[in-house]
Amino acid sequence: MSETYHIPVLANESIAGMNLYPDADVVDATYGGGGHSRLIINKLEGGRLFAFDQDLDAAVNVIDDKRLCFIRHNFRYIKNFLDYYGVQKVDAIFADLGVSSHDFDVPERGFSFRFDGKLDMRMNRNAKVDAAKIINEYNEEELTTIFRMYGEIKNARHLASVVCKKRNEKPIKSTFGLKEAIAECTPGKIEHKYLAQVFQALRIEVNEEMEALKEFLNSSLQLLRPGGRLVIITYHSLEDRLCKNFMKAGNFEGKVEKDFYGNISSPFRLINRKVIVPGEEEIKKNNRARSAKLRIAEKI
Repeated sequence: MSETYHIPVLANESIAGMNLYPDADVVDATYGGGGHSRLIINKLEGGRLFAFDQDLDAAVNVIDDKRLCFIRHNFRYIKNFLDYYGVQKVDAIFADLGVSSHDFDVPERGFSFRFDGKLDMRMNRNAKVDAAKIINEYNEEELTTIFRMYGEIKNARHLASVVCKKRNEKPIKSTFGLKEAIAECTPGKIEHKYLAQVFQALRIEVNEEMEALKEFLNSSLQLLRPGGRLVIITYHSLEDRLCKNFMKAGNFEGKVEKDFYGNISSPFRLINRKVIVPGEEEIKKNNRARSAKLRIAEKI
């Protein structure tokens, strides 16, 4: 087996949270470098692991193991593909929603403002829409909505206006080109945080991340057996809020329904009411784990 190209976040806590047994059928919805998948497979004997990832880099790093079935598609389609393989129910579904550290460190992928590269950000490199298309072709109102909704950027309208002005002077094609174009909007004291919010907003739009996550969560509820576990690691407030609400109430608004007697009606039982976060030691070894939050719920 080749070594993984990333360090799995909250690894022990995630594996424990899945409550695995040797014959379990498990889904790793975000294979990435295979770090979590390797740990899952170690817990299986007669069980099977169905791993999903749309990224070509993940596909070339697949573990050679008969217990693993790798499916190179977005996790929003897990139900379709498990149906194809004749799998109706599974015992655990895991997802680490962070972008692979490997992708962040490859300049030509365009995920990071730390390197100069093409303004891309596509996890599926066959997708038609990249970040450059959004920056250069979306109208000011659309850009404002993306920056405000997905980046939670306070001066989203001004930012969108500046982008439109600068792209009229010359197309914005690179990560450094975008940084230069929006320099007048970027607060000096929080430059890195601000740029991270801008790049996050674009990445979410490029990859339709919120829509995909909602489809994935709905499919997970249908696929899990009673007693099966849904285990998810999130990295920003938008996705964490969706997962928290869904695990709490079975819907994305977090609206709890009650029966005639006033008892809460939810398809899940929360395993950890308090979110699990990495300790200082893990953050020292892997700085990108610092914003990770782990939530675990059991299908009732």
